[in-house]
Amino acid sequence: MLVKTFQAGEMSEALRMVKAEMGLDAMILSSKKERKKGFLGFFSKPYYEVTAALEPRQPQPRHNPYREEAPPAPPERELSTREEFQNSMLGPLAREVRELKQRLEALSKKEAAAPREPLQPMQPATEQGAEAPAPRTFAKEELEEIKKLLYSAVSGKEKEPRLVSFPLAGGGAASETTQTKSMAAQLQQQLEVLSVPSLPPVKETTLVEEVREAKQSVRASQGELLLDALAAELQGEDVGPEAIELLMEAIRPAARGGAGIGELRNLMAEALAGMIKCSGSLRIKKTGPRIVAVVGPTGVGKTTTIAKIAALYALNRRVSVAMVTMDNFRVGAVEQLKTYAKIMDLPLEVAGNSQELGKALARHSDKDLIMIDTAGRSPKDTERLDELKGYLEAHNGIDVYLCLSATTRTREIDEIIATFGTLPITKLLFTKLDESRSLGCIVDTYLKHKVPLSYFSTGQKVPEDIEVASSRKLASLVVQESTR
Repeated sequence: MLVKTFQAGEMSEALRMVKAEMGLDAMILSSKKERKKGFLGFFSKPYYEVTAALEPRQPQPRHNPYREEAPPAPPERELSTREEFQNSMLGPLAREVRELKQRLEALSKKEAAAPREPLQPMQPATEQGAEAPAPRTFAKEELEEIKKLLYSAVSGKEKEPRLVSFPLAGGGAASETTQTKSMAAQLQQQLEVLSVPSLPPVKETTLVEEVREAKQSVRASQGELLLDALAAELQGEDVGPEAIELLMEAIRPAARGGAGIGELRNLMAEALAGMIKCSGSLRIKKTGPRIVAVVGPTGVGKTTTIAKIAALYALNRRVSVAMVTMDNFRVGAVEQLKTYAKIMDLPLEVAGNSQELGKALARHSDKDLIMIDTAGRSPKDTERLDELKGYLEAHNGIDVYLCLSATTRTREIDEIIATFGTLPITKLLFTKLDESRSLGCIVDTYLKHKVPLSYFSTGQKVPEDIEVASSRKLASLVVQESTR
């Protein structure tokens, strides 16, 4: 053990001398304040004496005790040699190397997870001496970028002239720069290994495809749920299953593509409008009158509808119109039509049989439009239907419009059309749309029988409450009613 005594005018100076010569591992054995003995030392200043000991571990450099020492460093800077070196030069380099190593490990894991193909041998040189192009390397752009960053980091730090040695954690002395360069060399070797040209190119992982398929499956499931909801709405509007299936098939691609409920309703309305055909308004002939006979079961509003069409053309379009009634069975039917004819100042003829009908048509052959009102016939009264058929077929050029009520159930409409189908029906005319809870029966009727729609009657006012049938109007009414 090395024991030595230090004297100084101040205790701090004596401790600094111990620290400078014996280091931080020195142990203080004793410290005291003394004065010089004798007469001459009576007025002398006191001094401090400190005795310190040090266990020798390796040769210590010999310092001059009388050399002027630099002021002590702050306590937090006692180990500043190594820390300053790490912070100023080695710290940033080590961080860069660690970051590069992490990126390299991530790329290695990505390469290991990617599906591999058998390694292809290098292609021999061609006859002209040119080498065949090597296949694209795995993550070539990213690896080259890492290599450039690594080379620039190492080369930039190697130019630093300052090299400080310090003990390593594992024992022995080594340079921090040497350790960093060793780590860089290992990373460079790993980069060279991953840059083998025979590695296959990067392929899209199956995970992305699975996620895409899962999204498509979820979107398709959501679309099917929306289709089920829309089908339920149409079913509530008394639209038949065949029509619903046609509409669902029309909008199913959009539903699977992620369309919302509002967009699907609009598409459904467009699809429904495209399925239904309407004849439009009556067209006046250039030669001879247009003759229209309205037939149908009792109570559907045939007489009022005839008065509306006659008023529509006579008052609004200034067309010459005549009316003929063959309804001599219902009490007050003739008087009702006479009242309308008087208000509109139109001629009215009453025909009880086919001969009288022929005479009435001949008397008004100069008119542009002749409307014929027929008596209501029960679908079960086949005898009277055959009689009506004979009246109408006896005269050429008569368009037969079948008048139906929108309040009638679909099954009953099918029976009416089947019975009145013996007549030469050319158009369908629906009344009482304002009284009907749903309009699905109109859709079903057209899709089943393919007879064009002519007019929609929407109330009792003459002639306001009638309009030319429109497929878009009908589709919007059906879809709008289904959202309530």
